[in-house]
Amino acid sequence: MRIGLLAFATLVATPALAEDLVFTLVNDSSYTIVEMNVSPVDEELWGENILTVDAVEPGMSGDVTIADGLDVCDYDLRFVADDGTEASKSQNLCEINTFTISD
Repeated sequence: MRIGLLAFATLVATPALAEDLVFTLVNDSSYTIVEMNVSPVDEELWGENILTVDAVEPGMSGDVTIADGLDVCDYDLRFVADDGTEASKSQNLCEINTFTISD
């Protein structure tokens, strides 16, 4: 397992509480992302793969919605590439409108 091969950048937006969390995922890396898992930072286990497409190729972007009904903002995000590379990051999702993955 190689953690940290993907870098992350975020853009700030207006916080939103008690609503679905929606942001744009941008794959600015050289990796094809095949799985994205999220869980509140205090949870031990990853949630299910939330990608609604088979893969997010380099250069692609799309909206991600987390509609888990929770009143939290801080999530752990895990990305798995088609070669098995993994990367994870904690992020306050209420404060962003774009999440960018890069090498």
